[in-house]
Amino acid sequence: MKLAFFNDWRLGVVNGDQIVDVMDAVSLVPRVGPHDLINGVIERWDTYKSKVEAAAKGKGVPLASVKLLPPLPRPINIDCMAVNYMEDGTRTEPAPINGFPKSANCIIGPGEQMIMTDIPMTAFEAEAELGIVIGKKGHNIPAANWREHVFGYINFIDGSARGLPPAGAVFYQMKNRETFAPIGPWIVTADEVPDPQQLQVRLWVNGELRQNFNTSDMAHKIPRSIEWVSAMHTLNPGDILATGTNHGGLSSLMDGDKVELECDHCGKLAVTVKDDLKRKWPSVTRLAGGDRSKASVQTGGKYAPK
Repeated sequence: MKLAFFNDWRLGVVNGDQIVDVMDAVSLVPRVGPHDLINGVIERWDTYKSKVEAAAKGKGVPLASVKLLPPLPRPINIDCMAVNYMEDGTRTEPAPINGFPKSANCIIGPGEQMIMTDIPMTAFEAEAELGIVIGKKGHNIPAANWREHVFGYINFIDGSARGLPPAGAVFYQMKNRETFAPIGPWIVTADEVPDPQQLQVRLWVNGELRQNFNTSDMAHKIPRSIEWVSAMHTLNPGDILATGTNHGGLSSLMDGDKVELECDHCGKLAVTVKDDLKRKWPSVTRLAGGDRSKASVQTGGKYAPK
């Protein structure tokens, strides 16, 4: 099943090129906003699944006629795995397991803009990632029990403003700016994804394929990642665990760029980039440019080398 918010925060089920309003089926979920609604549906999925399935057989409207919104507008936690791919053999061994939190204020949805603010970044990148949507609350979750805590999957873009001063103390401000976590266009439930470790992840910039990798290349697999993160804090229904990216295809983004992400089974998420300063970088991936040597040299606009 594919769950999405649309228009004025109506919850719908996506069937092909149609979306069916299922708000009546979840009307009893306690809420003060859409975040409570979707988190509550996920938490009580055993109760609401059959009701939502029945409602989803009703008449839909064309997806093209509605505005899709972030399907998880305010997760309690967004945890991101860091350096979590073997990079198609360019890494000889896994990096030590690591990660970082991302603010819920970073969330945006389909068709929205990632905003490059007036800061001296050396590159602005959008990292293609598979997001895990937590379905069952848990702390110290054993790796062997990971599936019972997963509700579904989602496209996740990790926006990164790299090279900010002061050197060595930039991770928080690099990752946690508003609009730096596009998600969507919907949540696909776990039963539709037989093996999340065998999914192709693709990211296009202005129609050009930049990232193209498989989740089988993940260094610390999903069970271990869930175990590791949940050892530090409780995971809650509706939380997101972003599983990392293959860095070789990353490139600097600029004003007006259209970014599209598609993880197998998860639909295609499209956002654009806005930069009022109109800064310029070479349109080259890290791999083609020799890591970041060419990709991060700003060629025009404020903060360009003199």
